[in-house]
Amino acid sequence: MTRATNGHAANDGGIAATLADFAIGMRPDQIPARVRERAKYLLLDAVGLAYATKHYSFTKVTLTAMQSLGSGSATVIGHGRLLQTRDAMVMNGLLVHGLDFDDTHMGGVIHPTASLLPCTLGIAELRGASGEDMLAAYIAGVEVGARLTSAGNGGFHETGFNPTGVVGGFACAVAASRLTGLTRQQAWMAQGIALSMACGSQAFLQGGAWSKRIQPGWAATVGMTAATLAKEGFIGPGAPYEGRFGLFTSYLGEVRDQVDLSLATSKLGEEWQTLAVAIKPIPACVFAHAATDAAIVLNEEWLRESGEAGTSAIDAVSRVRVKVPREVVKTVCEPVDAKRRPANAYEAQFSIPYLVATGLLKGRFTLAELEDAAVTDPLVLALASKVDYEIDPESTFPRHHSGEVIVEFANGRRLAHREAVNRGCADRPLTDDEIVEKYFANVGGILSPERGGQILTAVLAVDERPLDRFLNLLAEPV
Repeated sequence: MTRATNGHAANDGGIAATLADFAIGMRPDQIPARVRERAKYLLLDAVGLAYATKHYSFTKVTLTAMQSLGSGSATVIGHGRLLQTRDAMVMNGLLVHGLDFDDTHMGGVIHPTASLLPCTLGIAELRGASGEDMLAAYIAGVEVGARLTSAGNGGFHETGFNPTGVVGGFACAVAASRLTGLTRQQAWMAQGIALSMACGSQAFLQGGAWSKRIQPGWAATVGMTAATLAKEGFIGPGAPYEGRFGLFTSYLGEVRDQVDLSLATSKLGEEWQTLAVAIKPIPACVFAHAATDAAIVLNEEWLRESGEAGTSAIDAVSRVRVKVPREVVKTVCEPVDAKRRPANAYEAQFSIPYLVATGLLKGRFTLAELEDAAVTDPLVLALASKVDYEIDPESTFPRHHSGEVIVEFANGRRLAHREAVNRGCADRPLTDDEIVEKYFANVGGILSPERGGQILTAVLAVDERPLDRFLNLLAEPV
């Protein structure tokens, strides 16, 4: 084994050199079969979401903007070969991440595929790489991104940064370095270059801004640009992670003391973080999944006793208490008044009051619950106004994103349910069949069953067949 796969930082480059050693030196046959298989199902989930996002207004606006920058021959999923490679990465990242229904690494709280699929797909198409090469680069990027965000111990969100946008650039720099044929030294330097390009503000949380949707694709362009510069000899900082103004010091500020740098390289190549990437069962922030599921569980019991989820049932509720991990409060619980009355669907996806009220009243949370009529439903908003949060003392965050819902009635009656382990995470994963079911639900109405089946087959055999067949299917406009 190399120093990288043993998880020990290289003497001459620290974390960046270790990650470069791993990504450049890893052979496809060193990746366990179960890791390769899991990676392909993660890609399938992302491709399905890219089609589901096709007709939304933010998609149309972004595509028009990207086209105004110039035309090209790079694939935009479901839209044709329209753009230059880097602009296609921005567009594909938005397609995957636009509905906030894409996968999440639980320990790092990063959406890895939303940036790494656009990055590896774009570079593989540009360079004529094989599907096997693309898949290996994607897995290398997932392993790097998951470990870097895990080292932050949830600190990025606490300081107002979205790790998908920030750390995604480093993960993509490593993946791009591998696909572009960089040396270990160049891949190390690419990470230093990416440090000057990393970005991802969480300002989108109020006002319904679209900016989060574009962050993964931008991270993909960071990776490609950094790797290209490094290949030509461009010099960047040599210690992008541990340095005085490195990633963790610069971005985590007041909570930088909680950083555990050892997690960035621990058991690299031995314990595969790709297996810990969760596929979302609910189209909302993963921080709120357990609480939403708890509310859905309580719906049937509530209806059985109240008869219907109407005004009288809501009036009978004195308050709804939701226990959540401390680390998620800033994202899905505060400011409380704004969370109780989300102004649009995007705010609703990051609102514990809205998600829990919807689950209690309707017994479900799907993309339909993000339509305008649902977000402005007076019954849901009336119940949401009674929802408040408290810190869960039994939380195991970030391994699990727990949630407990307690409904208290004016007559003293009480209903409660706890989801200690959120559905979809590594300890409670969706099955392959459930992932396929989600894929077909997302492409339904966009693709014919036959076309959907062809793409499914192509994704799950991406490392076994010529990549151009896969790209041709994705490029065909629908």
